[in-house]
Amino acid sequence: MKFFKAQLKAKSGGEDITFMFNPKELSFSSTVQTTDNPGARSTRSGSPRVSFNNLSPRQIMIKEIWFDTYETGKDVIKEHMKLFINSVKFDKKESFQRPPIYSFIWGGNIYFEYCFIEQLSYRLTKFLPNGQPVRAVIDSLVLKETEKLSDDAAGLRSSQEDSGDNRQNRNKGG
Repeated sequence: MKFFKAQLKAKSGGEDITFMFNPKELSFSSTVQTTDNPGARSTRSGSPRVSFNNLSPRQIMIKEIWFDTYETGKDVIKEHMKLFINSVKFDKKESFQRPPIYSFIWGGNIYFEYCFIEQLSYRLTKFLPNGQPVRAVIDSLVLKETEKLSDDAAGLRSSQEDSGDNRQNRNKGG
């Protein structure tokens, strides 16, 4: 059997991230948003009526992701953690404010085709005598499902930017 490492493949912004060690477990969560209607009850059973609003984006929580560079003596932040740290920032290359978008893949499973890192919590747990960190543990990594940036939305943004249709240009003509 072939061994595969879990990966976050960059779709928009960011860089591909390959886990040094595979996660022990994945926790999934989904939520249906509802609104309670106080006083409104079913005529048959007397049960409270609930209005169903929509589905919240699905999430995956990954705990205890280990990174260790002790044997090589390299800085674990520069070698591995920097990619995760940058993933919870807005991508400056994009023309709109959004964190990098990834696919979460492990082996033949695509758990999320489009997601972003909503939360990153990590610790540095081992250091060389000079203070250089050589081991890090991500305590919690939360991936949140998102939509693909549609070609229509991207095209609309670029055509508005390219057309010069803005207040300054409109005032020049009038």
